[in-house]
Amino acid sequence: MSVFRGAGVAIATPMHEDLSVNYEEFARLIDFQIEKGTDAIIVCGTTGESATMTEEEHIDVIRFCVKHVAHRVPVIAGAGSNATDTAVYLSKEAEAAGADAILSVTPYYNKATQNGLIAHFTAVADAVKLPVILYNVPSRTGCNIQPETVVAMCRDTKNIVGIKDATGSLAQTTKMMSLAKAAGVEIELYSGEDGLIVPIMSLGGLGVISVLSNVAPTQTHDLCMAYLNGDTKKAADMQLEVLPLVDALFCEVNPIPVKRALSLIGFDCDAIRLPLTRIEPAHEKQLVDAMRGYGLIK
Repeated sequence: MSVFRGAGVAIATPMHEDLSVNYEEFARLIDFQIEKGTDAIIVCGTTGESATMTEEEHIDVIRFCVKHVAHRVPVIAGAGSNATDTAVYLSKEAEAAGADAILSVTPYYNKATQNGLIAHFTAVADAVKLPVILYNVPSRTGCNIQPETVVAMCRDTKNIVGIKDATGSLAQTTKMMSLAKAAGVEIELYSGEDGLIVPIMSLGGLGVISVLSNVAPTQTHDLCMAYLNGDTKKAADMQLEVLPLVDALFCEVNPIPVKRALSLIGFDCDAIRLPLTRIEPAHEKQLVDAMRGYGLIK
């Protein structure tokens, strides 16, 4: 049974002006997501600014999210690190907090070999009983999990179940899924690119782990469900319609635009931790225009 099917939100972390976590607003954002049809909450990922959190904050945010979600949808905890011991520690704490699965990012900066990646992710998976979803985002980490490596890990380690694919390379995704099929290996594939939801689902994807879902949860869920229910034309039309908004949400590095977008729809979410800074005026205009064009604001 898959961890989830449909649209999982890579949820932002609201913060006060002093940059402490705003748990009251975080609770409101979680409730909004669930009420609007989001199929899973992915907490402490890139969009959640986990890279700027202390380990204590990271664990506290996961605990709060799990408790507030209260089993309404699956909670997938970002628990990656470039240090294997830290990734293992965060994964154990996420499991203890009650998370339903782990999202484990490729070690950044160190740029491990493929054998190093296998050793890293296997150590994480062996430390917990939860399903582990790999997170491959080479544009941020400088390290790419090759298709053969993904297939080998999903074959050889029982609880490495799938991957959030944010490579942006459909050729690589196609090769990975082809190798998996030839080897009889099941891979739970999730798009990590909001602009490629339908193409990745056409290769066997189960949905998306989405930035877009922060501000358009119902639409992102409906897009995924249209595809899963066999209405590929509707899904494709929805994918094309949302592309200007997706482009605007990535006009600066994530999560700068999406935190501003959340503020524009009524959440106290402008504060962002350095080295990220608030959105620049020209990009804010692009974002506002795209949100207005998509009907999110007037």
